[in-house]
Amino acid sequence: MKIITLNLNGIRAAERKDFFPWLKKQNADFICLQELKAQEADLSALMTSPYSYMGHFSYAIKKGYSGVGIYTKKNPIKITKHLGIPEIDDEGRYIELEFEKIIIISVYLPSGSSGEERQTFKYRVLDKIYKVFDKKLNLGKNVVICGDFNIAHHEIDLKNFKGNKKNSGFLPDERAWLSKLFKKGKWVDVYRLLHPDDGENSYTWWSNRGQAWLKNVGWRIDYQISNYEYAMKAEKSSVYKDERFSDHAPLIIDYK
Repeated sequence: MKIITLNLNGIRAAERKDFFPWLKKQNADFICLQELKAQEADLSALMTSPYSYMGHFSYAIKKGYSGVGIYTKKNPIKITKHLGIPEIDDEGRYIELEFEKIIIISVYLPSGSSGEERQTFKYRVLDKIYKVFDKKLNLGKNVVICGDFNIAHHEIDLKNFKGNKKNSGFLPDERAWLSKLFKKGKWVDVYRLLHPDDGENSYTWWSNRGQAWLKNVGWRIDYQISNYEYAMKAEKSSVYKDERFSDHAPLIIDYK
């Protein structure tokens, strides 16, 4: 089982950067997408159903903003695009595909970097999505949640940790939320399970300011998390950096 997650920073922009030819070569089982920045009418046939994949999407009400999706070759038993939580549903931040033995979720958690109002909004979303995640652990199925969490967990997860301790994405309360999520018996950070000491190779996002990409001044804010039993099936993981489709890089994990 091969799963890829990537914040596209615009699906149309990613197409222009040859994302789809690369995707075809990966032969992944599931590809989780975030930040589509598009509505259904904006998607070409390639974006909707690339090659042998079927695409399922949740769009934001606001045009050109947010949005998530999942590509799969299998027909899901159930598709969940809305949770009844306006903060999440209205901004297209969650989609879930349920299969016989596994649930795949693509999630895009908000950034609070634009100011106090959005940071407050972010905390509200974190509180509500935590409860959603918690319930998934009690369903008796394997679950993999992929996405841009907009939080770096530990100092190893970003280059300039000293200068970002008071910035959104590395605030104490945000990091504590992840620690609570990854508490023993709950969710497992699969990449960190396989690479416990990997710092600079683990980054998945680089600011467009300065020369962040060239100097590898990055953050690890994209995750695949799963229940403990399924995390133990993870065999290898990598962050693909040979090509750039976005300001994020694809996180790829293979499971038995």
